[in-house]
Amino acid sequence: MADGMLKVCLAGLELANPTVLASGVLGYSAEVFQRVEASGAGAVVTKSVGVAAREGYMNPTVCQVRCGLVNAMGLPNPGIDVFVEEVARAKALLSVPVIVSVYGFRTSEYAYAAVRAASAGADAVELNVSCPHVEGTGSEVGQDEGLLAEVVREVKRIVRKPVFVKLSPNVADIASVAEAAVAAGADGLTVANTLKALAIDVETGIPVLGNRRGGLSGPAVKPVVLRCVYDVYERVNVPIVGCGGVTSWRDAVEYFLAGASAVQVGTAVATRGLSVFAEITRGVAAYLRRKGYGGLAQVVGLSHRR
Repeated sequence: MADGMLKVCLAGLELANPTVLASGVLGYSAEVFQRVEASGAGAVVTKSVGVAAREGYMNPTVCQVRCGLVNAMGLPNPGIDVFVEEVARAKALLSVPVIVSVYGFRTSEYAYAAVRAASAGADAVELNVSCPHVEGTGSEVGQDEGLLAEVVREVKRIVRKPVFVKLSPNVADIASVAEAAVAAGADGLTVANTLKALAIDVETGIPVLGNRRGGLSGPAVKPVVLRCVYDVYERVNVPIVGCGGVTSWRDAVEYFLAGASAVQVGTAVATRGLSVFAEITRGVAAYLRRKGYGGLAQVVGLSHRR
């Protein structure tokens, strides 16, 4: 949806509106991302890609619970050296920013995946340091401020595109982790990934997911992540992208008021379809007009008023 008051700049990325496809929801093809753009998203984030291809975990990898979804996909991906071709195709087809999510099992792997994605045309990279269900990467990096800083510094040393860091809510003090990421050079933060979770089949008595443990996304996590955004905003001075339980324009506005400049939408896409992007942007635009604001920037962080 084209509406001047919805424009947002994220670390140099120009978005026509503040809605972004979250990583991990849809496939890897440029055609899928093209459909997302046509549905009204202001930017897209790819699924996470690493140095080597991974098959991911055995099914079931996703189960629905009353408050959202619990998933453990296992980071399935074709490997960055294959995926760069799709990144180049996406850039040829899309006019919205394409952000490539990358992960690694060591610092050098994050750096390699990030520089390959940037070289293929990605407008930015998002470092997945928060996946809660794959050992040796993800949240194990995001829970260690020293290791996180090392990863960010190395990626920033060789990548000239904006670098976003996707934080984990499964930490004692997410604001301190955010400070470590920003001090190391992060251009922006995505707050946050899924909460550690479990679902058990009462008939068999065993966990539902093939990996047993997973991560919870959807409406139930919004109050938790909203608090994370609120706390992080008070401690850092880089753009924040809120991610967690955004299903309506009201959810998005709460994140803006807490300090986010944009929101990622994931579970709502899986459960309600791509129309959710246009629904959110229409609602946010109507809210801004009704309240007399000239643009989105005027409400970002407004709930921190004393």
